[in-house]
Amino acid sequence: MKKRSLALSLTPIAAVLLAACGQQQGGPGGPGGPGGPPPVSVAPAVQREVQEFDEFTARLEAPDTVEVRSRVAGTVDAVRFKEGQLVKKGEPLFTIDARAFKADVARVEAQIAAARTQAELSKADLARSEKLVAVNAVSQQEVDQLRSAVRSAEANVKAAEAALVQSKLSVEYASITAPVSGRTSRANVTPGNLVSVGDPVLTTLVSSDKVYAYFDASEATYLKYMRAARDGSRPSSREAANPVQMGLSNEQGYPHQGKMDFVDNRLNPATASIRGRAVFDNKQGLFTPGLFARIKLIGSGTYQGVLVPDRAITTDQTRKIVLLVGPNNIVQPRPVTPGALIDGMRVVEGVKAGEMVIVDGLLRAFPGAPVTPQVLKVDDKGMPIPAPPQAPPGAAPAPAPASAASK
Repeated sequence: MKKRSLALSLTPIAAVLLAACGQQQGGPGGPGGPGGPPPVSVAPAVQREVQEFDEFTARLEAPDTVEVRSRVAGTVDAVRFKEGQLVKKGEPLFTIDARAFKADVARVEAQIAAARTQAELSKADLARSEKLVAVNAVSQQEVDQLRSAVRSAEANVKAAEAALVQSKLSVEYASITAPVSGRTSRANVTPGNLVSVGDPVLTTLVSSDKVYAYFDASEATYLKYMRAARDGSRPSSREAANPVQMGLSNEQGYPHQGKMDFVDNRLNPATASIRGRAVFDNKQGLFTPGLFARIKLIGSGTYQGVLVPDRAITTDQTRKIVLLVGPNNIVQPRPVTPGALIDGMRVVEGVKAGEMVIVDGLLRAFPGAPVTPQVLKVDDKGMPIPAPPQAPPGAAPAPAPASAASK
């Protein structure tokens, strides 16, 4: 008896609480009120001309990066450039003391003169012996020895001439010039330091007229582009230069135009990716090797596609679906095949242009149940513009700004 009387006393309290909850959710007579369809935000699917693209993160590198080293050993006489300046190919960078190399050139030139004199003498001896051999004044063995001496003297002349070329090269190498046009790094040695062949690195020179952007694409992306190239919907990277757009970390969008010029010949099995490279003009010096950049690679030709907001797509077990508002504001699920994501809009197959797609309030929409749709405005790309927040019923209007009140 006590349990039954307690239950009867709680029934009016539960009814009051349920009524209060209903008033808080929708309010009297408002959408989503007690017994009313829940409110949702909808926007029409749009059809427009689209062009698919893929985005990658790239690293900028110079086409030519040269570590300038000495090809002869000696003492640095002078540094002929300003650190960080642009130099042209062939301009002097360092000067090494060349006096020892010039002295070696003089020594080898003297050796050449002596070798030529010896060669001339050997030829004269051979000529006299060949005249005497006819009267048996000399033996045939002596003539053969003189012929061998002539050939040996001629070989000594050639060896001395080769040594002279090497000595002159040492004099030339004592003046270290820029191997390519570009921007220099800091000078790692100063005048008075002794350097050996190849050690240390005197400075680093990077070309600056162009810049490479290296990026890695996934295996699926690579297969997509190869299939498109075979189908003819886009040119092959080995047949034509695909346009590429690039933006730096402090830039909006992709303001720089370039082209693809290299795709590696194999995928990296460790990462299942393949290395690609785009080239950009850098005559204005806007790009520095080592910077990160965003790459936009055009993935298809232009075509007419139907787009819906990406957040409107949901999952039903193994299918991708969108919820449409049909006749009598009844929710209708529609399976779709999603495509490229462009500016927050997803290209889909399975929806017609103009059909109302539920964008916000998906948790309140159930297939086959009615809803109260609120049509949102869209921008020029078809993206829904959020509705301004509504004041709750009975709330006082927002106060006017002080400037407006004074007027």
